[in-house]
Amino acid sequence: MKPFLKSLFERQSYDPNAFFLLAGPCVVESRDCVFDVATSVQKTCEELGIPFVFKSSYRKANRSSASSFTGLGDAEAGAILQAVRNELELPVVTDIHAPEEAAMASGFADMLQIPAFLCRQTDLLIAAAQTGKIINIKKGQFLSGPSMQFAIDKVKQAGNDQVMLTERGTTFGYQDLVVDMRNIPWMKQTGAPVIMDVTHALQQPNQTSGITGGNPEMIETIALSAIAAGADGLFIETHPNPSVAKSDGANMLMLEKLPALLKKAIAIRRAIQA
Repeated sequence: MKPFLKSLFERQSYDPNAFFLLAGPCVVESRDCVFDVATSVQKTCEELGIPFVFKSSYRKANRSSASSFTGLGDAEAGAILQAVRNELELPVVTDIHAPEEAAMASGFADMLQIPAFLCRQTDLLIAAAQTGKIINIKKGQFLSGPSMQFAIDKVKQAGNDQVMLTERGTTFGYQDLVVDMRNIPWMKQTGAPVIMDVTHALQQPNQTSGITGGNPEMIETIALSAIAAGADGLFIETHPNPSVAKSDGANMLMLEKLPALLKKAIAIRRAIQA
């Protein structure tokens, strides 16, 4: 594990050979929802020895429809994420969408995430890097794994070598994504930790309804395949009741199903390390 990740997880007890987990509801819907998910996943990860970063977006700028929920407001959502850090002593990751958001979000997040569609935005990558936070860059749906070296270079050239890459599928036609597992070992050749965004890789975007669809029944397949391919971490959006989630409910994992999935992933991780 990279030194910057060891520092991130210094308050947690975990198996040093385990993969790490970024998980939580897609967007901050309410304090109750955030804390319900955070405490549940924290308990599971403590029991299984998995390092855990709580994930939720304080704002969703990349929505299909103008009428879709985008957040509670930056100040309120940011305060809830700060409470997760303070009260549960968990590291937090959240998305940013524009350079001016980087400094603000770094006040309540330990890791800044660059959305896939924005992974080539030089000003955004530099602003994120200059916060000194860990930067997680999602691979664009339109890019190959090896081409992500250029995104890494932008962050490092801005003086920050705390950078990770996330695979989240490749556009296939107009309304589907496919996952090319070759991208995991290819991106690992950059020296950066590589994460599999399991749930977003199962989206079905560009629906005529204006609401993104998904294939959550394939979550286990993608997660276990990614671990077998050598992924260092998993990114899983999860919710107590995805059918009423305010963002990305069609591809999120039901919270109660997470422990069983992680146990299977641990077994595969141990098998490939044997």
